[in-house]
Amino acid sequence: MWNVRFVTLVGIVVAATAMRLVPHPPNVTPIAAIALFGGAHFASKRAALAVPLLAMCLSDLLLGFGVHRVMPFVYGSFALSVVLGRLIGDRRSTLAVGGAAVTGSVLFFVITNFGMWLFSGFYPRTLGGLEACYVAAIPFFQNTLGGDLFYATLMFGGFRLAEHLAPRLREGRAPQPA
Repeated sequence: MWNVRFVTLVGIVVAATAMRLVPHPPNVTPIAAIALFGGAHFASKRAALAVPLLAMCLSDLLLGFGVHRVMPFVYGSFALSVVLGRLIGDRRSTLAVGGAAVTGSVLFFVITNFGMWLFSGFYPRTLGGLEACYVAAIPFFQNTLGGDLFYATLMFGGFRLAEHLAPRLREGRAPQPA
């Protein structure tokens, strides 16, 4: 028999991933929030990493993988957001989730733009080129941060509400007979 909690969590990840396929402002996507949510909610470390990464990979098959040599940096920052979610664990307060979302946004910015500088060919491989890459990416950072905070709030808050309305979804608690 399927675990209702696990199926619900996977459904939330899939639904959030589908948001990548609808028109949206640049960098306003649920990517980091999905990873953070998965890390915090899946009991299995393997599922916490595999479900969000698989969801992202499947959506990338439809969207295209961008600059191929930069994708390991994107997926690496995504995996770090899963780790941030694991660090939150059961302490899913507004402050913990918000802090982890902001940290994930900063990590994504630093890591992926380093990859762009290193492999895209758009910037010279000099300190000045690295600086130019980061400066050019600043306008996108506000979108990344806003999207990460919005989707983290939606996913964590939505699942918290679902747990309240359907006690069977609560981790480690058997449903009580009526």
